[in-house]
Amino acid sequence: MKLTREIKTGILAISSILLFIWGYSFLKGSDLLTDYKKFYVHYTNVEGLVPSSLVTLNGLTIGKVKTIDLQKDGRLLVELQIKNDFAITNGSVAEIYSPSPIGGKQIAILVNKNDTKPAESGAFLVSATKMGLIDGLLAGQIDPLKQKLDKLLDNANSMLVNVNEIFDAKTKENLQSSLANLNETLAQFKVASKEVNTMLADNKSKIGNTMTNIEKASGNFSKLSDSLAKANIGKSVKSLEKTLASVDKIMLGLENGNGTMGKLIKDDALYNNFSKTSKELELLLQDVRLYPTRYVNVSLFGKKNKPYIAPNETDTIKK
Repeated sequence: MKLTREIKTGILAISSILLFIWGYSFLKGSDLLTDYKKFYVHYTNVEGLVPSSLVTLNGLTIGKVKTIDLQKDGRLLVELQIKNDFAITNGSVAEIYSPSPIGGKQIAILVNKNDTKPAESGAFLVSATKMGLIDGLLAGQIDPLKQKLDKLLDNANSMLVNVNEIFDAKTKENLQSSLANLNETLAQFKVASKEVNTMLADNKSKIGNTMTNIEKASGNFSKLSDSLAKANIGKSVKSLEKTLASVDKIMLGLENGNGTMGKLIKDDALYNNFSKTSKELELLLQDVRLYPTRYVNVSLFGKKNKPYIAPNETDTIKK
């Protein structure tokens, strides 16, 4: 039988329509070539679950989420498409979980092993939500942190109450007065700081010269230190020690009466003789001064000399 052009065009159009319907259904998560069962679950919170999310059994994908509808009572009705190859028993749990920290939400079917009767298409499953890894870690850390924060806030509240009790009207007035005095002191310090800055600016050259002189003095002191370090101070100290030892020896001899000076210091008879001789010498000089003709005889006219009369010690002193 020969097909006309019109029949070929009709067959092509029908095939295109059927292919479009199948592709549209597949994109929506429904495969027309696969036999599915429908199951429903009520959730109060789907935790970010979206249509076309996978439904797994022991980690194996067995279906998809078809629709999520909001009910009048506020709950969310989720329709699941499960392949007929897998028997889901009555009372099985549809648990929302997160397969990875960065992945979306999925539904895991937990088969009720206590009931062996397969659930019919259109049955309702038990809802459950499993906390993800990150959520569990955050919850484990946030709860203790929340308790500590609550305790800290309670302590802060108690402290503020005690502070309010301490800060009565008089204390607040004194505190305000102290703050005012502090502001005044800071203002004066600011003025003094400006004056100091001005003084330093005016005497900048003098300060520079002073620092230069200090550097020169430091250099001279360094040179002096080097000279002292190079000088043989030890030898000089040893010589000084020998000299002091000799002086000590001489002083010890004087104290013991050794030598002329020692005898002069220690011998009373020698001292008395020396004193007597000194006195007689003084009398002799006094007599020479009073009567020089007794000792020097110069006569121009042949006058006879007067006889010598020994001077009396008492009379000489009186004259």
